[in-house]
Amino acid sequence: MSKKQGNKQPQHFTFMVWLLLLGLGSARIGLAQPTITIANNSKQPLVNAVVEIPWQTVRAAYPSLDTTRLRVIQQPDNREVPYQLERRGQQTVQHLLVQVSVGAGQRIVLALLPEKPAPVVARTYCRFVPERFDDFAWENDRIAFRIYGKALNGRKDNAFGTDVWAKRTENLVLNNWYKTNKYHKDNGEGLDYYHVGFTLGAGDVGAWLGDSINYIHNYTGWQVLDNGPLRSTFRVTYPAYTFGGTTVNTTKIISLDAGSQLSRVEMLVFHNHPGPLPMVVGITLRPKPGDVRLAQREGIMSYWEPTHGPDGTLGIGTVVPDQIGMSNSKTDPTKLVTMREQHQHALTEVKVPSGKPFVYYHGAAWDKAGKITTADAWSAYLSQFAAQRQQSLVIAATPVRRSRR
Repeated sequence: MSKKQGNKQPQHFTFMVWLLLLGLGSARIGLAQPTITIANNSKQPLVNAVVEIPWQTVRAAYPSLDTTRLRVIQQPDNREVPYQLERRGQQTVQHLLVQVSVGAGQRIVLALLPEKPAPVVARTYCRFVPERFDDFAWENDRIAFRIYGKALNGRKDNAFGTDVWAKRTENLVLNNWYKTNKYHKDNGEGLDYYHVGFTLGAGDVGAWLGDSINYIHNYTGWQVLDNGPLRSTFRVTYPAYTFGGTTVNTTKIISLDAGSQLSRVEMLVFHNHPGPLPMVVGITLRPKPGDVRLAQREGIMSYWEPTHGPDGTLGIGTVVPDQIGMSNSKTDPTKLVTMREQHQHALTEVKVPSGKPFVYYHGAAWDKAGKITTADAWSAYLSQFAAQRQQSLVIAATPVRRSRR
């Protein structure tokens, strides 16, 4: 072989390596690779919101996806996006959850790479608390909640509704607060000063029969379905209660997203009431005057409590999205909603058919957290939250189409 011929092989090898590197580079810069598009066609921007992408949509674009090595980036700047594989208590993935911002009338494009992702800081958490009379507690980087279990039945400190823990830290605090048992005084992170007692507290639900609230009392069964980092979800079940001949069996699936002030509640009620069962979503009202706003057509109750001395002020709110714009419906009686102040509560009454899921949201904000500090700001937050629930995102997969030869 001549010297001239001997130099051709290294040149050819260099050319092939260059092509290979170019192909790998194109995947990173978004050339000829599958993508997932999230379009926000509403007039409301999404800011650091948790968006769920159906797993079948992900698989349509990435049929050979390896969940053990998965990195999500946003094009065109290739910024890494925090994500969670949501299973909802199943062995298989149900959704890819991503925390993103999408402007009003805008869209973003995501790409999934077979690479090791950066660690995602946990921003949500939930757990059963057997060391405190069967509490079940959940939190995110904004706020915390708890409900009460069967171990409190018969005790003087029993309570029925949803409790709020006021936070002013993005850190998760449940484990430490329960461990120290000093959460009724603000240690710089927040405190629990909200009083529930025998009320619906911060947005729980009761049966409305005999012109009164019939409390469903304490849960008896629980199951964690997902636990962070972007969304925590759990299921609680309640024993059957009979109110004046009407027997009610209740199950709730409760979830909380990172960055949100409100939890989502999907309630399933089986009952023997003739027709849909009247139920009320309620907020307990304090003896001193507060700012109560009932937006019936929008499905929103907003309550800015009276200031609790040096502890500050809590805003409590509920959103019933299925009822928005339906308060004057004449075609579907299950969509009728009425709001009022009665029995020391702000109440949203809905008609719930047996065996049909009913979804609503409830939550709180604390002025000392510094994000929502007035009644007007709290009401505006709830209005924006409700509007976003009515505007569905358009999520589409764009697989790579291979050219025919």
